[in-house]
Amino acid sequence: MRSISSTLAGVPPSPTTMMMQRGRELRAAGKDVVNLAGGEPDFDTPRHIVEAGLAAIQAGDTHYPPAFGTPALLEAIVAKLKRENNVHHVTPGQVMVTPGAKWALFATLAALLEAGDDVLILDPSWVSYAPMVLLHRANPVRVALSGDDHFRISVDLLERAITPRTKVLMVNSPNNPTGRVLTRAEIDAIVQVAVAFDLYVISDEIYEHLVYEGHLSASLAVEPGMAERTVIVNGFSKAYAMTGWRLGWLAGPEPIVKLARVYQTHSAQSAASFTMAAGVAALNGPQGCIAEMRAVYDQRRRMVLDAFEEIPGIECPPIEGAFYVFPRFTQTRKSSLEITQALIDDALVVGTPGSAFGPAGEGHVRFSIAERTQDLEKMLDRLARVVPTL
Repeated sequence: MRSISSTLAGVPPSPTTMMMQRGRELRAAGKDVVNLAGGEPDFDTPRHIVEAGLAAIQAGDTHYPPAFGTPALLEAIVAKLKRENNVHHVTPGQVMVTPGAKWALFATLAALLEAGDDVLILDPSWVSYAPMVLLHRANPVRVALSGDDHFRISVDLLERAITPRTKVLMVNSPNNPTGRVLTRAEIDAIVQVAVAFDLYVISDEIYEHLVYEGHLSASLAVEPGMAERTVIVNGFSKAYAMTGWRLGWLAGPEPIVKLARVYQTHSAQSAASFTMAAGVAALNGPQGCIAEMRAVYDQRRRMVLDAFEEIPGIECPPIEGAFYVFPRFTQTRKSSLEITQALIDDALVVGTPGSAFGPAGEGHVRFSIAERTQDLEKMLDRLARVVPTL
């Protein structure tokens, strides 16, 4: 038989997906498992958004939609960028609606990369960044951020990773898995390096509304010299609890978006028609649902962080954004994968090993707090019993 794709053969499956499936299998086997491996809000989609989607279906809006987004949704995204992000240079022609924010990232990389290009990835990083780069036959270059320095970004760290082939820097704030939100100094560092070395920046802002204790999300596209080199990627899954709707978008320089649009027409084609109607309702409708969900996440965040302080062998810095905690296990020589397996075996608690997010995540385990409070309480009780024995 002829060989099959060596590119795909070199890319591992998503660790978070695998761990989520492991939790589902344990539950199906009748185990009282606490599955915190994923990143999905435990809320239902707000009713006014659901009703907009249902109304579109009932009105017959089930045919091929415009490939890059309906005019109403493109306009809603442009208005949202102006209203919430102070981004005033984007027009509807610089936006593309996608079937999920993950596809927006993939299409952006397709529009930017040639084989052999280097892409800077801030480590720890979301599990799919490096595989996406590899699938485009480019090279993920990990910039290791230190947990001892609260995973801070600096000019020196970025510059040391630059090569003659460096073309793109991927940034995620609020960050998955660390919960960090960029500081003013870190934004300045990113801008300085991106402009000096003529880099494109992909700004993954999917968690922008989930920030706590006065922290603010800032879009890199508004910084001097950044509008012409920054692609914003965002979506509806996290802020509006719309994971199953598969609706995301990207916005950036017209030449990049034009190529991303070509790529989408020959691959995914478009998001679903009626999900776009729901997206318009989400952006243009009442926003109180976001604040209500964020308040619950914040309560859970404080509960978990307070409890971690009482468990010997766990250190966890304050979480500034998103809905994950990323504790370090300090009194064991086990790897993060071994720790995660021990927690499954001995506590029926499923997390994602920190090494899945890159070498800088070693020694950590990521747990989602976008789960029922009673499940988080159960997790804390079990960790208090098991962690000292690791």
